[in-house]
Amino acid sequence: MRKRLELLRIEHRDLDAAIDALSQAPVTDQLQVARLKKRKLRLKDQIALLEDYLIPDIIA
Repeated sequence: MRKRLELLRIEHRDLDAAIDALSQAPVTDQLQVARLKKRKLRLKDQIALLEDYLIPDIIA
């Protein structure tokens, strides 16, 4: 599971870089940027779920 979490984090960073590159292009494909942002949000949710599973909240 930790390996999966690391792969998701890498993919999330790569999407962030791709979104930045597309946003700075002279002609921006807004639909493509929107799709990448949506995918990035899904990855963020998956990362949060895995982190919650691996690191449970312990109330002391």
